[in-house]
Amino acid sequence: MAKTLWGKVYYQEIYAGILQEEIGGRCVFTYDESYIEARHPAISYTMPLTKNPYKNERGLHPFFDNLVAEGWFQKAQAKTLDINPNHRFALLLGFGHDLAGAVSVIDPEPQKYRSLSHADEALFAASLSRASLSGVQRKLLVVKDGASFRPVKGSELSTHIAKLPSGELNELIELEYLTTKAIKNLLPSDKVADLEIFDIPSLKERALVISRFDRTKSKKRLHFEEFNQLLNRYSKDKYSGSYEEMGQFINNTPGCIPAESERLFQRILASLLIGNTDAHLKNFAMFHTKDGLRLTPSYDLVGSMFYPQYRSIAIEIANIKDLDIGALKSKHLSIMGQKFGFDNDIILDAVKTLENNLPKALSSIESSNVGSKQLRKRLITIMEARWNGGFKSIGKLSLKRQNKEEKS
Repeated sequence: MAKTLWGKVYYQEIYAGILQEEIGGRCVFTYDESYIEARHPAISYTMPLTKNPYKNERGLHPFFDNLVAEGWFQKAQAKTLDINPNHRFALLLGFGHDLAGAVSVIDPEPQKYRSLSHADEALFAASLSRASLSGVQRKLLVVKDGASFRPVKGSELSTHIAKLPSGELNELIELEYLTTKAIKNLLPSDKVADLEIFDIPSLKERALVISRFDRTKSKKRLHFEEFNQLLNRYSKDKYSGSYEEMGQFINNTPGCIPAESERLFQRILASLLIGNTDAHLKNFAMFHTKDGLRLTPSYDLVGSMFYPQYRSIAIEIANIKDLDIGALKSKHLSIMGQKFGFDNDIILDAVKTLENNLPKALSSIESSNVGSKQLRKRLITIMEARWNGGFKSIGKLSLKRQNKEEKS
C-alpha cells in the first residue's frame, strides 16, 4: 500500500497546521484550531485563517510549491532522498526546515538520506542541509563562521545565500554584484539586498554571498511572499504574467499603500535599465507586516542581457510578451505606467530619478575592481544604450500625450 506523506507546518516556531499528500496526488492543508483561536497570522495571503481545509487537486498549493527548490538544488536534493526530482511534496518535506520566509514544513517521520560523494563539494554540502531555495542557479544556504562562511548543516538556520559561479555563464556572480551596486546608486532611497563576494573555503570556490532579508540578526524568521505566490501561481508559471499585474495587485489589495506601487514601478524601470531581462514574478516580493503587505528589498538583480541568449524580457510589458529588450521604447514604459494607474507626472518623476542618478551608477561600475574590464565596459555600454533607446525620450512622449488630452 502506498504511503501517505504529511508534514507539520510552522509559522516562525509556532505550530500552524498539517499539510498532507493523499494517494492520487491531491494535497490538503488544514490549520490547527488552536492556531486559529490564537489569531496568529495566516501562512499565506491566498490561505486566510479558516477551519475549512484547503484542498488542491494539482498537488502542492501554489504557496507551498514556490518554496520547493529548482534546477541544480532540486536535483541534489532528489539524489539525497533517492526520489524522483519531480516529487515536489517529498522534496518540501525532506528539506522544509529552512525555507524562504517564516514558514517551515517538518517531516514527523524523517526519511533516510543518502551520503553523496565528496567529489563535488557543493553537491555534498547541499545534501547535508535541511534547507531549500528556489531558483535554477547553483546556490547554497550558508552561515557566517568567523571571518568567512560555510554551508548550513542539519537543522541549522541560515543567514545568507551563497550563489556559485556558473560554467555556462561567464562572470555571472561578478555581473550580479555590479548590477546590484548600480541599482543601489540608481535608487539610493530604496532598499536593496546586501551582498559581497567571498571565498568559501569548504567549497574551494568564490561565491556571491547575500544577506537574507527574511532573517534578523537573532535568526528570527520574517515572513514574505513572492508575487508568484501572492498571485496564486505555481513555480513553473513565474514567466506567465505581467509587470502591470503586480502594480494592480498592490493597488487593489487592502492594507497596501500607493507608495508601494510607485516603488515597484521604479524598481522595474531600474531593472530594465541595467538590462535585467530575467526579472520574473518570483523576483519581486512583499513582507507580511502588522500594517499590511510591504515590499521586501530588491534582489536577484542580474543584467542578464549581457549574455546574447537572454534578450527577451521575462514577462509581459505593455501588452507584449517576449519583447526583445532592444525593441523596448519609451511608449512601452509609458503604457506600463498608465496600467499601474499613474498619471504623466508620476511616470516622469520615476524616470527623472534614474536620470539624476545614472552618472553615479555608471561610475560605480567603471571604478569597481570586481569583474573583468571587458565586463564593466560592456555593462556601461548596455546601460547607456538602454537609456538612449527607451528612457531618454519618455518626457517628450508624455508631453505629447498631455497636449493631446488637453485638446480633446
